[in-house]
Amino acid sequence: MLRLQGIAVSSGIAIGEAMVLGRETFDVPNRLIEGTAVDREIERFRGALAAAVEELSRQRDAVIRELGRRSGSIFNAHLEILQDTKLREDMESLIRERHYAPERAVSRVLRRYADVFRRLPNPNFAERVNDVYDIEKLLLRSLLGQPHSEVFQLHSPVVVLAANLTPSETARLDRKLVRGFVTETGGPGGHTAIVAQGLGIPAVVGTGPFLGEVSGGDTVIVDGDRGLVIVNPDGVTLHEYREQCREIESLQAELRDIRGLPAETLDGTRIHLVGNIEFPQEAETCLEQGAEGIGLYRTEFLYLGRATLPSEEEHYQAYLQVIQTMGDRPVTIRTFDMGADKIPHDWLPRQMGWDSESNPCLGLRSIRLALRHLPMFRSQLRAILRASAIGRVEIMFPLIATLAELRQAKFVVADVMEELAEAGIPFRREIPIGMMVEVPSAAIMLDRYLPEVDFISIGTNDLIQYTLAVDRTNRNVVSLYSSADPALIRLLSQTIRTAQECGVPVGLCGQMSSSPIYTMLLIGLGLRNFSVTAGAIPEVKKVCRSVTVAQCREVVNHVMEMENARDIRAYLREELVKILPEFSRLP
Repeated sequence: MLRLQGIAVSSGIAIGEAMVLGRETFDVPNRLIEGTAVDREIERFRGALAAAVEELSRQRDAVIRELGRRSGSIFNAHLEILQDTKLREDMESLIRERHYAPERAVSRVLRRYADVFRRLPNPNFAERVNDVYDIEKLLLRSLLGQPHSEVFQLHSPVVVLAANLTPSETARLDRKLVRGFVTETGGPGGHTAIVAQGLGIPAVVGTGPFLGEVSGGDTVIVDGDRGLVIVNPDGVTLHEYREQCREIESLQAELRDIRGLPAETLDGTRIHLVGNIEFPQEAETCLEQGAEGIGLYRTEFLYLGRATLPSEEEHYQAYLQVIQTMGDRPVTIRTFDMGADKIPHDWLPRQMGWDSESNPCLGLRSIRLALRHLPMFRSQLRAILRASAIGRVEIMFPLIATLAELRQAKFVVADVMEELAEAGIPFRREIPIGMMVEVPSAAIMLDRYLPEVDFISIGTNDLIQYTLAVDRTNRNVVSLYSSADPALIRLLSQTIRTAQECGVPVGLCGQMSSSPIYTMLLIGLGLRNFSVTAGAIPEVKKVCRSVTVAQCREVVNHVMEMENARDIRAYLREELVKILPEFSRLP
């Protein structure tokens, strides 16, 4: 039995026979072409480029139809690279001036691009290496006439094991026959991971080399929750995982039955559950899962995977779709939170000054970027305000670190309101304005911010990394990044208490609120507004309906005496399982 620890990127358990994919290789000619053949070879290169663009466009459209725009938009970035004038000129220059064969020119230029991305300190750019390899494969297949990998002609259920899968290869996996996949390389923020989540296929990446120890037909377990891969499990392990699969199915059926019920504790305290979304179509899923509104509408998707800024009308239509879906329920729209690990197409980083940032998590991002580039900020605010005339819209500013930032952002909103009023464009002047608390400075000085906002929402993802000085995208220190850290919990307690004393509504929209392990702790701290991912709503609601506030306060009292994250998380998990044994497989 071989056990491998990797990175969990798509949840669920898969059990099946292994299909081992070898590393795809191409016979790239090293010969030089004759001078008289240059024009003919350039035409062959251009034909292959056009064919690759056409194939990738078909893939994008098919993915959008099946998985939605979030997964499909990934291929817009691929298309932009393929259609980049500088890239094409670099390749044609090698063919024309150095007499390289087109295959060699393609491989040489794209490998150089990949090396540049790999050396950049921003992990988001490093993830683009996989995209460049994807494009190289596509062009070389077109030039050499080689067929696609055997993984796309399956006839029976398998677990795919590979050195790597590019985003386009992942998108073409047959969900009916591919039960899960494992790759030796990859990370949690890559496009392959995003596509896997869209497909709903359990996946683990970044295990390190192991293909030499596996044969086709071996039994493989993929635990997409724990990042664990087990090859040729013994009878006991196989039985345990099959039992877990049955328990998961039973729990999911039970959770479906409570979706329409209120999130109310056993002693009658009402907890409000709203949804976190990244794309408009997710609003409908939130409703199906029992959300009472949208507590965090991330808007970065409008900027990613494209070569131009989104127009005001594009913003407006994206917001209108969610508002119409939610009806009279509230929709909180966060202004764009770009920078750090969310970087648009290559041209924008250069324009914004990101290409020279050595520490992007502490650099020009979020509200700082908005206040530096006011036309872009005003365009989004105009669209949000226009949408406020249609439904219950709220504005939320990200990463506020100083009072000056908050006041300047509010001033821009007021100025845009006057602009709309002069133009006779309807909007809601009393629109609620809030801020995210995700920087320690804002939490410490919160009593000064609260008189100037209508609500706050705690963003634990960034608050953890800034409180603990841990880059959450850095694999070398990610083990230090924990929602259970006692320093973070004390900061949460202080923030919630201060907001309540000032009578300002407080919610929490970070990943912490979506984990049932922390639900009792958060209720005990006084939190009554949870903004969670759609899939987590039933689980969090189940916990709320199974506990009393008094029980939750006892949990908080115990946690406040503890000193390290590992022990706190273990204790919280233990308390949860006492009440809900069916949640025992939570990692």
